[in-house]
Amino acid sequence: MSSTDKILAEHGSPFRDMGQPRYLIYQLCLVVSLLFFVLMLTVSKHFVWPLLVTGFLALLGTWDMIQSRHNLLRNYPVIAHMRWLFEGIRPEFRQYFGENDTSGRPFARNQRTVVYERAKNLHGEQPFGTELEVYEPGYELFLHSMSPKPQSKEHFRVPVGGPGCKRPYDMALLNVSAMSFGALSANAIRSLNLGAKMGDFCHDTGEGGLSQYHLEHGGDLVWEIGSGYFGCRTKEGGFDREQFKDKVNVDSVKLVSIKLSQGAKPGLGGVMPGPKVSPEIAAIRGVPVHEKCVSPPHHSAFSTPRELIEFVAELRDMADGRPTGFKLCIGKMYEFLAVCKAMIETEVYPDFIIVDGSEGGTGAAPLEFEDHVGLPLTEGLVFVHNALVGCNLRDKIKIGCSGKVASGFDIARRIAQGADYTNAARAMMFAIGCIQAQRCHTNRCPVGVATQDHTRSRALVVPDKAERVHQFQKNTVDSFNQILASLGLEHPDQLGPSFLQRRITHTRTVRFDEIYYYLKPGEILADTEHDFYKNAWEAADPDSFEPRVEIVPTRTS
Repeated sequence: MSSTDKILAEHGSPFRDMGQPRYLIYQLCLVVSLLFFVLMLTVSKHFVWPLLVTGFLALLGTWDMIQSRHNLLRNYPVIAHMRWLFEGIRPEFRQYFGENDTSGRPFARNQRTVVYERAKNLHGEQPFGTELEVYEPGYELFLHSMSPKPQSKEHFRVPVGGPGCKRPYDMALLNVSAMSFGALSANAIRSLNLGAKMGDFCHDTGEGGLSQYHLEHGGDLVWEIGSGYFGCRTKEGGFDREQFKDKVNVDSVKLVSIKLSQGAKPGLGGVMPGPKVSPEIAAIRGVPVHEKCVSPPHHSAFSTPRELIEFVAELRDMADGRPTGFKLCIGKMYEFLAVCKAMIETEVYPDFIIVDGSEGGTGAAPLEFEDHVGLPLTEGLVFVHNALVGCNLRDKIKIGCSGKVASGFDIARRIAQGADYTNAARAMMFAIGCIQAQRCHTNRCPVGVATQDHTRSRALVVPDKAERVHQFQKNTVDSFNQILASLGLEHPDQLGPSFLQRRITHTRTVRFDEIYYYLKPGEILADTEHDFYKNAWEAADPDSFEPRVEIVPTRTS
């Protein structure tokens, strides 16, 4: 007995309820098909074309009524297919007609427009005043000066390189954040790297390996090493030291970053299905062709805070003294303090730490992780800055950050909160043509950015898009310089939390150093009175990511 026969036997024939109004469209298709059939036989063969249309709809409705997968189709044959049609065009319809200029997510139309205009070297300005609700809680603003400074024409640089670094690097204030070849197309990677070359800023490779497309134009690179060790990986999936040494010592690679976690999916690994593992991607990542490619949630090269710091030192030595650090989204805060303890005890320090916010982007992640796992960038950034200051480590380690950085204001507020420099991923994608279609995980990106479909990615013209990346970065940093000058400051080092305010009620605005407790240098080591940092420090174990005492619940700010 076929599956359809079993359904009919168990549930009865769906045709017995044909008198119900919901079957009217299906009935009309049957009747009109019969009419066209008769007309074709008796009047003209030209009626074959409308017969094909109505006949197809009649057959579709019949199938809808006997199939078992969709109960909506069984109850509303033919017409229920409109639901799938409307669902398919809903994102585009909403983006073009439904959302206003400030309500879009993850990036509002105003944010995207500013990126597009600056990438095209247009004005990037807005007439008639702000559209934001300036009295709504959460609104942030800077306190300007009655005596602003002339705007600096200099693009400030951040020297990255601590005590163990032999080849320090001067980092731009805005750089290309981690995006792998595989997640992005070859032409997208080429455009980002050429743009970085033209603008003298840095391009993070993402964890997908060091591809020929990253190296083609000679832009400065941060080689990101993830838990899959792609590009420097043994057959068993471990870290291959010889491969790493062979590949890292090229002129384009300026820094090395260990990815501990990613903001949009912290604590979660990644899987690339076998059919997507093309021979090209397999060769770059060092994995078998057309076999499932797994990036585990944890590293196999280390398992304790002390081993992490030792791994940083080992990579730096193999990279001929290039600045080496790690990237993470903050979760359990005593774990980070355990890493700080390991630094103090070993006297080995990463050259930089990149803080990724939970609002960061990804090609694909479970909704629960995107929405509810990991600290947002503000809390994570303030905590990391405080931890390093409180442990007397801040002068040895630079802090980068990433998570929805798209404007000069975004750069300024992150530096005010504790960062030294910023990285942007999705904003850079906008600069090369991304329209926020949110089809990154389908391989059907409409503009050829987030796809491996060559027929789509060829639409992306590298010289043109590289120039847009360059112009976006330049104009956005210029915007930051304007903000800095308006505050009466001459250098980003002067920018601190007292300049930034947040509205917390409709009638009260407070400074960031009043919202968050900023530690004094060495305060954690001197037995701070702040309960949260005191308890987390006591729980931190440099030889384990497990707490060595019970954590007492306290406020973090």
